[in-house]
Amino acid sequence: MGSSSKNLFEKFSNDSLIVKGQRQALEPGFIPERLPHREKEAELLAEILSPSLKNYKPSNVIIFGKPGVGKTSVVKFVESEISKAMQSRLDSKIKLIDINCGVVDNPYGVLLAVGDGLLESWEEKLPFTGWPLDKLYNTVLEKVKNFAGITIVVLDEIDKLVKKSGDSVLYQLLRINEVTNEGRVCLLGISNDLRFTEYLDPRVKSRLIEETMVYNPYNASQIYDILRDRSLYAGIADSIDESAMKTCAALAAQEHGDARRAIDMLRIAVELTEKGNSKRIEDNTIYEAKNKLERDVVVETVSTLPLHSKLVLFSISLIDEIKNGGSSNMGEFYDLYERIADRMGISGLTQRRVADIIGELTNLGLIDSKVQSFGRYGRTTTATLNYSSSRMKDIVLSDEVLGQLKDVKPLQKSLPVS
Repeated sequence: MGSSSKNLFEKFSNDSLIVKGQRQALEPGFIPERLPHREKEAELLAEILSPSLKNYKPSNVIIFGKPGVGKTSVVKFVESEISKAMQSRLDSKIKLIDINCGVVDNPYGVLLAVGDGLLESWEEKLPFTGWPLDKLYNTVLEKVKNFAGITIVVLDEIDKLVKKSGDSVLYQLLRINEVTNEGRVCLLGISNDLRFTEYLDPRVKSRLIEETMVYNPYNASQIYDILRDRSLYAGIADSIDESAMKTCAALAAQEHGDARRAIDMLRIAVELTEKGNSKRIEDNTIYEAKNKLERDVVVETVSTLPLHSKLVLFSISLIDEIKNGGSSNMGEFYDLYERIADRMGISGLTQRRVADIIGELTNLGLIDSKVQSFGRYGRTTTATLNYSSSRMKDIVLSDEVLGQLKDVKPLQKSLPVS
């Protein structure tokens, strides 16, 4: 390539709508200085946790709510306020430990995160694997005692931990307060699933759920205020049409009042505007951002599903293709799922567990499902794809392990068109 050739990145070097350093205001991890329409929730959580500043253990608390209603943002905001308060209260000993249970979803990982969070600066990190659980627990217990303060463990997406690994590690952490008075542990759980407590042992449930908070979805007006705030932080308030802001808020409000989705939509709209060498964000840019976001979300969601969930979704997609969009019943997609699992050399799950997976796929919005009754002849679960079968198949088959399923076909003779 000659010296006169243009640099590959030159065409991406146009002036940005957002001043350097302010783009983070549209990122998921950004914690604003104020929380529109969550002030009361932040104050209530602060009240619950306030005893920790006097070195008393606060009540354990679980925060419920759908994705994007501000649960994590409120917790992060209150954490930052605790840290500020500690600067003027030298007698307070509080350690804040954040664990994302969507990533750390097993007892060893949770105990490891707590133990590492309590390490002194000169201590080596605990081993990533290899210790017996009882040794790791006893080490964590000693570190809680040595710290001799209040350890607040925030378990984001706690429902994923419980559903995958049970509640044994919660019992262990809660039990620390019963075996020592030298240090105390407070658990703060954040959950998208109101029903996850059904999975808890009564002994854990009674200790864990001392306080509960439920966050309702935002309406369009509230999301508009949040977007207006974020646009000011990002320095783009003068670059977005009023109608575009309202459109973004309305679209997000229609989809379960998800403010996070609205902010993502605005961020993508900024990127599309910059790529188009434009200086204003208009309604059509918001709709384009919505379509792009939906494509990205579906790919990410399906790609990160567990193996058996992918196989069930793949089975439903194959039948959908044969029926040209018709629904399939449990007998049809379960039979195909079993054949696929057998071909891959893995043991298939029971119909009851597959029914649970159908519920999970429905909650993710990938399919619609319902239980259809036939009176004295029993009942069955039916499933219908919410996206094109070819698209779902392509995403599933992009998995290196599942690529071998490209030639799988359902038994058409057993699939009458619905």
